[in-house]
Amino acid sequence: MDLRKSMEKQNDVVVKLANHVITTVANGCNLVFSPTSINVLLSIIAAGSSSVTREHILSFLNSPSTDHLNTILSEIVSVALRDSDDDSKSSDLRLSVANGVWIDKSLSLKPSFKELLENSYKATCSEVDFYNKPVEVIDEVNTWAEVHTNGVINKILSRDAVEDIRESTLILANAVYFKGAWSEKFDAKLTKDEDFHLPDGTSVKVPFMTSYKDQYLRCYDGFQVLRLPYVEDQRQFSMYIYLPDDKDGLPTLLEKIGSEPGFLDNHIPDYQRELDAFRIPKFKFSFEFKASDVLKDMGLTSPFRTLGGGLTEMVDSPIIGEKLYVSDIIHKACIEVDEDGTEAAAVSLCVIRATCLRKNPDFVADHPFLFTVREDKSGVILFMGQVLDPSKH
Repeated sequence: MDLRKSMEKQNDVVVKLANHVITTVANGCNLVFSPTSINVLLSIIAAGSSSVTREHILSFLNSPSTDHLNTILSEIVSVALRDSDDDSKSSDLRLSVANGVWIDKSLSLKPSFKELLENSYKATCSEVDFYNKPVEVIDEVNTWAEVHTNGVINKILSRDAVEDIRESTLILANAVYFKGAWSEKFDAKLTKDEDFHLPDGTSVKVPFMTSYKDQYLRCYDGFQVLRLPYVEDQRQFSMYIYLPDDKDGLPTLLEKIGSEPGFLDNHIPDYQRELDAFRIPKFKFSFEFKASDVLKDMGLTSPFRTLGGGLTEMVDSPIIGEKLYVSDIIHKACIEVDEDGTEAAAVSLCVIRATCLRKNPDFVADHPFLFTVREDKSGVILFMGQVLDPSKH
């Protein structure tokens, strides 16, 4: 199987999802999310769903079969997402991916699904008492999220969700944590406040990092793409910044990216060049949204029968041999970019119930832009987002 071609198809889904989140739930705010985390969670749901639901999810993910999807995920894990070695936890590159399952003690997973979770997804499975001890379940899930995101995300479920949890039978979760140092770190002494131009025409003063070294940059008609490599192990992670030429050009650039299949993989700066000016802002923010609403809005609805109270039904699920209801899919992600590098984390959780000119260019990211964090050998996009106002945390 050609992993690169498969990832290009996956990344087209990523772009569609990003466009939809930006236009429907971002509400003019900074955005970060993990396509990888959402895809893994959808893959687990597909593996444990009825045939109709499974086929619809596979269609949404541009995958012909669960075997194909599992093969892609296995290759992604082996190439890009394997955990960093224990002795590298204080090193310049850390990555961990974890899956968790919480099932009510009155039920049991079907052996085939339990084997898939433990062997293919390396998931930890816990028996809990949803009805009598919902607060303990919430705390346990939140602790799991905190541990597997290195403390970046310490709450994915609110104590206000007690009644929802009390009616649940199963929780599926995925966590992704990434921390990478730039291959060429920025000198903090050169960082200084400059104007960042906001979508409404005003501006704010924020700290901008700079460097006098050559950078990986390509200039296209109406936009530029910058690649900032992180330190390498056997993998090569990079941050990509997609900067429109016009200060109000991000919506046009988004439209262009969404209309050209393979856009992200076809716009990769492959050599360094000298720049006359180079500035990018430091930024740190988080973003949370109900992914289930976005996915249904994008058409991932026909396998689910809508019930009263906003529940959806996955009929005759092989997970536990009963009818299951997906009440919510929640996604939360955080990112911090500074002179040393990038720290980012995401948690996806599914709650289930029964039922240019010829001169040296500039790259000054002083207006809204897109970004991705990508593993370059496989093409896997770990994180994607937009920066509209780097002064907002």
